[in-house]
Amino acid sequence: THSANYLYSDTFLSHPHRMLEISLEKMANVTTMMEFLLLGFSEVREQQLVHAVLFLLLYLAALMGNLLIVAVTTLDQRLHTPMYFFLRHLSILDLCYISTTVPKFIVNSLTDRREMSFLGCVFQVFFFISLASTEMALLTVMSFDRCMAICLPLHYEFVISRGDCGKMVASSWFSGSLSGLMQTAVTFSLPFRGSSEIHQFFCDIPQLLKLSGSDWIMAEMGISALIACLAFVCFVSMIISYVCIFSAVLRIRSSEGWNKGFSTCLPHLIVVAFFFSTGSFAYLKLPSDSPSFQDLLVSVFYTVVPPTLNPLIYSLRNKDMKAALKKILGREKFT
Repeated sequence: THSANYLYSDTFLSHPHRMLEISLEKMANVTTMMEFLLLGFSEVREQQLVHAVLFLLLYLAALMGNLLIVAVTTLDQRLHTPMYFFLRHLSILDLCYISTTVPKFIVNSLTDRREMSFLGCVFQVFFFISLASTEMALLTVMSFDRCMAICLPLHYEFVISRGDCGKMVASSWFSGSLSGLMQTAVTFSLPFRGSSEIHQFFCDIPQLLKLSGSDWIMAEMGISALIACLAFVCFVSMIISYVCIFSAVLRIRSSEGWNKGFSTCLPHLIVVAFFFSTGSFAYLKLPSDSPSFQDLLVSVFYTVVPPTLNPLIYSLRNKDMKAALKKILGREKFT
């Protein structure tokens, strides 16, 4: 078994494409004979309906809020700047991100069904990890954009051009998709034994790895290391950007400049703190064989809260967004 594991690791390091082929072959062999059971939050029917209603309200709020930001930043010519370009892509990303997990959970809760097909779980894991990784990269790009805007305002348009914005967004999507592909291939190349019950409301990698018996320990270490490296690079980059931002803001003598600088950056920092802290707790904490309600609650904070919170933070606290909304909606007052 140990020699097979070493051979498997060597194959992954030297021939990643062969690793993907082996993973797909293994997945194809068990696709027709396996499905998972998503246990969710409760087995009580009344509580399932309550959860379905709550998640539906949150999903509709995230849907309407992010669609509104996409529409406003697209229709208003004054918002065709790098900051709102990144914000528009963040809203599109959040729409896809929350739609990967929440609608399926709502349907399962309303119909009292818990089955998830093998391929359905594969695709959900791939899209979830890809979008989460893309969001980490995009939030890092947005912190760099704010750093350049505040620290180098006179040279901002030359440093951050429209072409550069497109390249940075494309790089975020590409790196996120690559991360999702690698982590999905590693996870579903493992043999799943015994129970097929997932103590979560969606197919989550830590819960899936526990179904693979003793093989999941080494796999989790590898996946956790990969996630930690990606998160660490993004986190350090954002820390550097925010140190530069706050240093520049503190040098401003007027209170108006302080308010403008902090009001622009603090909402971004709040979103980053929510997303990174809860996601890190879920994926990097020590493994536990006994599921807890705390794990389910934490998963809500990194799957549902950020896509729902982003429109509220960026639109209700932003004067330009309020003015654009007032212009598009044709109202004299928008509060």
